[in-house]
Amino acid sequence: MTDSMAPNKKIINAMSIDVEDYFHVSALAETIRPEEWGAYESRVSHNTNVILDLLDGAGTKGTFFVLGWEAERRPELVMEIYNRGHEIASHGYSHQLVYEQSPEKFREETLKSKQILEDLIQEEVIGYRAASYSITEKSLWALDILADLGFKYDSSIFPVQHDRYGIPDAKPHPHKISLTEGKCIVEFPLTTSDIMGRKLPIAGGGYFRIFPYWIFKWQFGRAVRKRPGVFYLHPWELDPAQPKVRAGRLSTFRHYHNLGATEARLKDLLSSFSFSPMREVLKQAGFEI
Repeated sequence: MTDSMAPNKKIINAMSIDVEDYFHVSALAETIRPEEWGAYESRVSHNTNVILDLLDGAGTKGTFFVLGWEAERRPELVMEIYNRGHEIASHGYSHQLVYEQSPEKFREETLKSKQILEDLIQEEVIGYRAASYSITEKSLWALDILADLGFKYDSSIFPVQHDRYGIPDAKPHPHKISLTEGKCIVEFPLTTSDIMGRKLPIAGGGYFRIFPYWIFKWQFGRAVRKRPGVFYLHPWELDPAQPKVRAGRLSTFRHYHNLGATEARLKDLLSSFSFSPMREVLKQAGFEI
């Protein structure tokens, strides 16, 4: 690898983990209904602890966006994350797509999740990420509700074109969004890389597993050479032994492809780039949060 292609470790990027279980994901939502979640084997605590150990080994702290449904049932997991020095943020309560909820329902569930987390850690929760990045052009109203509930930053907007999410022309770097009644919120969008004039999603998750790793690492490095980016992962993505759920061909590919390679890739990524919790990266970038 030439010097021009080598990762820039002087840039501190945001490490983020979306704490949810395999049966919560939108790709399997047509097969598993929310009222059935309790019947499925829980694997989130074990898988999250695998990630915590990897982060400890790399001397890295991150932001854990915890699903309220899980926090309510596994408070000890929330406290384990918090006690290891990581930031706790909200992933909503029920992992429903924001643009399929009414503003009233979104407010109710988001407040519920925030209160559950704050009651556990006895600290203000200032960060939010929507299920499946579902703050899109048709659900931008959610940002006003987030600011009204006291969130200081959001990381739900993906500046790409996708069948389930994305705002293709959104700003690709952290920025402040002015809202109604003088409110504002800082948006930390998911990382993209420009390839021949097109935005390539390069923030983590399925893209981290599906792309050949050298391509992901190269493009992530290109994206963060001059400004911080966001990396994200889910605990179930390090778990090739998870139960197989019948789903459509595309959803099956997105969910299960290369699960066995994720842990080794994450170890290499942690050794190649520098990461911190999202709130710390934003503060270093000059945002008041």
